[in-house]
Amino acid sequence: MDYRQKSIKNWAEDDRPREKMLSKGQQSLSDSELLAILLRSGDRQNSALDLAKQILASVDNNWNDLSRLSVKELCRFKGVGPVKAVTVITALEIGRRKATQELSVKPRIRSATDIFELMQPLLGDLNTEEFWVLYLNQKNLVLKKERISAGGITQTVVDPRLIFKHALLEGATGIVLVHNHPSSNLKPSHSDKSITSKIKTAARSLDIEVLDHVIITQKNYFSFAEEGLL
Repeated sequence: MDYRQKSIKNWAEDDRPREKMLSKGQQSLSDSELLAILLRSGDRQNSALDLAKQILASVDNNWNDLSRLSVKELCRFKGVGPVKAVTVITALEIGRRKATQELSVKPRIRSATDIFELMQPLLGDLNTEEFWVLYLNQKNLVLKKERISAGGITQTVVDPRLIFKHALLEGATGIVLVHNHPSSNLKPSHSDKSITSKIKTAARSLDIEVLDHVIITQKNYFSFAEEGLL
């Protein structure tokens, strides 16, 4: 058979492993298609997919057994050199290490106290004001915390467009506004109330809930939600 016909480049786009992953996701790929992406190419007689099938068949399609093969053993397959062998072994080692690690625990926000405990170490001792946003999912787990702006001793400029850009990227359904008062005065200023109202109005149109706005000092906090100001 003509090698050019065997090349993955000449297959229909839906049959190419990389394109299939991009259009349908990695879960749509078979084991041999996943391995073919790592191999990238075959030889004059076999495509990368054919070669992947041969390698997997040699270990009864068991990834654990494949991970035990050495570079020398992988290189016995025609079309596999040291570079391809190392690539395969590296990918399997990454998978092994991933399996031994626990998923990172996302903090859950249940109250203003949770917000204070999470953010006080970042903001409590600062001499200038910073404005942060916590992005949360439907279970109130923190997807990400982001500093939006940093300013002077008494105020900082906040751009709501930046807040909602991050919210949409994270797929957040709720946000918490947080900023510090270096003066240790917990009373919200007129600008604090104004920006809270502005952000809450914009969030409503995006079906994003502003759960709280917390002002943090070194030892205490003020919660808009607890004080009925949201």
